Amino acid sequence: MSYDQQTLDQIESYASIFLPISDMAVILDIHPEQLRMDIANRTTEVSKRYHRGKAASKVKLLHQEMQLAYVGSPLALENTQKNLMSMEDDE
Repeated sequence: MSYDQQTLDQIESYASIFLPISDMAVILDIHPEQLRMDIANRTTEVSKRYHRGKAASKVKLLHQEMQLAYVGSPLALENTQKNLMSMEDDE
């Protein structure tokens, strides 16, 4: 399926707030399975935009959690350690 620039912008924005694909599809009047298939195909622009939006917010959350770990939050320290292990597993 072909997506115009406005729709791509909306998908990236919705992904950045972790809106489920099924809800995006309703808002954008796209069949949910079609949107899922297009996002699953990593070569499509819609997939790139979806994953970029999601990753950008993950960066913000990880940064905030790291700041909390720096000031000694026990939960943030634990989560940061798990994040580090996940990162190393992905290397």
